[in-house]
Amino acid sequence: MKLPLLPACLLGGSAAFASSLQKPLSNGLSADTRPVHIPSAATGGSPGYRDALLSLHKQLIEISSVSGNENAVGTFLVEYLTERNFHAQLEFIPPSSNSSSSTSSVDADDAKPRFNVLAWPGAKRNPDPKLLVSSHIDTVPPFIPYSSSDPEPNADTVISGRGSVDAKAAVAAQVIAVLELLEAQKVKGKDVMLLFVVGEEVDGDGMRYFSATLDELEPPPRFEAAIFGEPTEGKLACGHKGLVGCEVYARGHAGHSGYPWLGKSATEVLMRGLVKVLDTDLGSSERFGNTTVNIGRIEGGVAANVIPEKAHADIVLRVAIGPQDGSESGGQIVKERLWETLKSVDDEAFEMNCHNIYGAVDCDCEVSGFENITVNYGTDVPNLKGNHTRYLYGPGSILVAHGPDEAIKVKELEQAVEDYKKLVLHVLGN
Repeated sequence: MKLPLLPACLLGGSAAFASSLQKPLSNGLSADTRPVHIPSAATGGSPGYRDALLSLHKQLIEISSVSGNENAVGTFLVEYLTERNFHAQLEFIPPSSNSSSSTSSVDADDAKPRFNVLAWPGAKRNPDPKLLVSSHIDTVPPFIPYSSSDPEPNADTVISGRGSVDAKAAVAAQVIAVLELLEAQKVKGKDVMLLFVVGEEVDGDGMRYFSATLDELEPPPRFEAAIFGEPTEGKLACGHKGLVGCEVYARGHAGHSGYPWLGKSATEVLMRGLVKVLDTDLGSSERFGNTTVNIGRIEGGVAANVIPEKAHADIVLRVAIGPQDGSESGGQIVKERLWETLKSVDDEAFEMNCHNIYGAVDCDCEVSGFENITVNYGTDVPNLKGNHTRYLYGPGSILVAHGPDEAIKVKELEQAVEDYKKLVLHVLGN
């Protein structure tokens, strides 16, 4: 049977009494964004690209693209870019790596092929573009339709809908920024490549596949830098926490609930282990604060009057220590500490299976004109391997992403266009 939420007496009561280990340091996200500075807005007007930006943003949101069901939005992007003199290449994700499709509402037999969209200005790709501009086109469920607070949009108009922030805001702003720079001849088409990937919200299979098959592209591109689009409140992220995802299994001995001392409750063992994990410092750092634990799901037992023989939990740990990769990565260290903590509760009952293991991720944030931030969520940054400079930036707040009230203001989208321009010009030295 599925268990209810853990009782307050086991978890320390309400959120007000949560373990201090689970609370962020002062580098956490705020609900406010920095003031926007768009030159044309200062004169009471709007940027010349507003209509194009809002139209693209709207069309992206109106297409449902829950992870595993990204075909339609990918097809739209290909048509949009090719109509604007880009060459688009579809990189199909093999069915064998389609783990993201398990989150989709589409039956496996009816699912359409999934693909990344790789695009560059003109017909011929430069073998060594200096910059990759990337974000993801999948969203978390459920689909929420597009809506706007004003029939005639202005800077303070609020746009809502699934993906309005994470990350279709970044996709729209990146595309418009690159188009603006190309039209103004401030960058050369041979220096920039766009990449919009699937599956980031589940396991990053789109970016991981792109990274693994780079050498198979003709010719293989080599990037000096990559800009990743995620909601960072319009600030340049200096990095983000790492990740460890685990299934924790507990085994007991079944029996009659009237005689609990004659059996061993796997559910009880599991709960005691998880509470100790929550109260243990699994790793902290000055930049990223504390490693935190989310107990996403618990299941166990077969009936209320049977001592549970089996129980398991799905948990995600946000890793606050580095390094990112290697056998001694922050992720591996946290995984080992998690295992030792569970074994200290019961040396025989637990088994554990962990995946997506990496430590805290560093990004370049030394760019003039940008405020800095660190974030707690994961991105595709670590999934693209290579010796390139990494920038993480995007409009909107993660505090509303994934929720029913996901929304962004027009001025945040417009500021993102300006900021992506600055980042592109910074990377290309223009």
